[in-house]
Amino acid sequence: MRLAREAGYYSAGTVEFLVDQDQNFYFMEVNARIQVEHPVTEMITGIDLVKWQIRIAAGEAIDLRQRDIKPRGAAIECRINAEDPKADFRPCAGTIEDYFAAGGVGVRVDSHVHPGTEISPRYDSLIGKLIVHRPTRDEAIRATQRCLSEFMIEPLKTTIPFHLEICGHPAFQQGQVDTGFIERTW
Repeated sequence: MRLAREAGYYSAGTVEFLVDQDQNFYFMEVNARIQVEHPVTEMITGIDLVKWQIRIAAGEAIDLRQRDIKPRGAAIECRINAEDPKADFRPCAGTIEDYFAAGGVGVRVDSHVHPGTEISPRYDSLIGKLIVHRPTRDEAIRATQRCLSEFMIEPLKTTIPFHLEICGHPAFQQGQVDTGFIERTW
């Protein structure tokens, strides 16, 4: 984190703070919640972050050291929402009649849905998260494409076709993306 050079309000990830004219820091808020992308970290490190969060909250000492954590491979997470990408991501409420989640080695699906689940227009349209971990980024992309192609959520429109487009885009496959990639490309 870069230190602030002038007085004002700053945000660094999940920490918000103020800095006065004398460079004194005042914490406003620390969002110590688990992030929605935590499965990517879990797949790459092999460490169950939710379990550790609970253990720490129960007063257990942390016996992990940064030097002991060895990242391995590549992971991709796709948030599968009941939304229509072709209609500016308009929510698609309704009842899921058929549901099949892809699987396989290095595949994790975090979801609450099943046939008969009602997706309400009044809440988050998240159906689930597909997380794929493979030894290389290229393998992770191919496995993600396979999983997305096998997923079945009927009759609702979902973000699955959009994720497939992203995974198939040459810039994405070559790692030539940034935070403006989606806006520039679609």
